[in-house]
Amino acid sequence: MTEKDTETQAELTEQEQAELEAGQEQARAQLIMNWFQNIQQVLQGQYPEYEVDGQIGNNPTYGPMFAFTLTKEGKTCTCGFFLNEIMRNFQTNPNAILWMSSFFVDLLRSPESHPLPNPPQSEDEAKELLDKHIVPYCAGAIREEFPDQKVYVDLELHPEHGPVLEAGFVSVIEGNNTCALPLQYLMTLYLLNRDPAEPMVQAMYRLYEENNLGDSAGTPSE
Repeated sequence: MTEKDTETQAELTEQEQAELEAGQEQARAQLIMNWFQNIQQVLQGQYPEYEVDGQIGNNPTYGPMFAFTLTKEGKTCTCGFFLNEIMRNFQTNPNAILWMSSFFVDLLRSPESHPLPNPPQSEDEAKELLDKHIVPYCAGAIREEFPDQKVYVDLELHPEHGPVLEAGFVSVIEGNNTCALPLQYLMTLYLLNRDPAEPMVQAMYRLYEENNLGDSAGTPSE
C-alpha cells in the first residue's frame, strides 16, 4: 500500500467517524425531543384547563433540562426539570405522572404568576443569592423538619464538586453520618422554580432511618 493510499484510508476513516458522531448527535437530539413532547402531553392531560408550553435547555454540568409553563387567564407558572431525573422517574416510578404534576400544585395555588427566576449576572450576585437566600433557607428547612434532633449544617469544599452544603445529625458519629450537595446544584434547582431544600431533606430522612434515630427520639415531623 502506497503512502497516498494510506492517507486516503485515514481520511475515509475520519470521515466515517464524523458521520458516526453526527448520527449519534442526531439520535440524541431526537431522543430529547421525544421526551420533551411526551412530558408536555402528560402535563396537558393533567392540567387540561391550562395551556402548556415548554422549552429545552442544556446545563453544562447537569445536561438537558426542560421548563414547562402553564398559562390560564393571563397567569403563568413555570417549573423546570433535569432530563435525567425525568427519565429515571418515568422508567422506575409507577407514580411518575403524579410526581411530575405535583411540582406545579403550590405554584398554581398562588394568586401570582411564577416565571423562572432571573439568573445571577455576576459572581457577586450569585454569591449573594447563595449566602442570603438559598443556604439559609435550606438550613432552616432541614432543622425545621427534624425538631427532635440536633442538626448541623455547614459549607464545605469538595475536591471534585467544589463548594457543597453539608448536613448531618450531631448524635451520629460513626458510619454514614452526613449528606452534601453542590451549591451549584442547589442554585440550579432554585432557578428552575424548584425547592432547593427538598433533596437535602430527603437525604437527611435516609440518614435518619439508616441510623434508627426514630427508635430513640420519636418520629420526625411530616
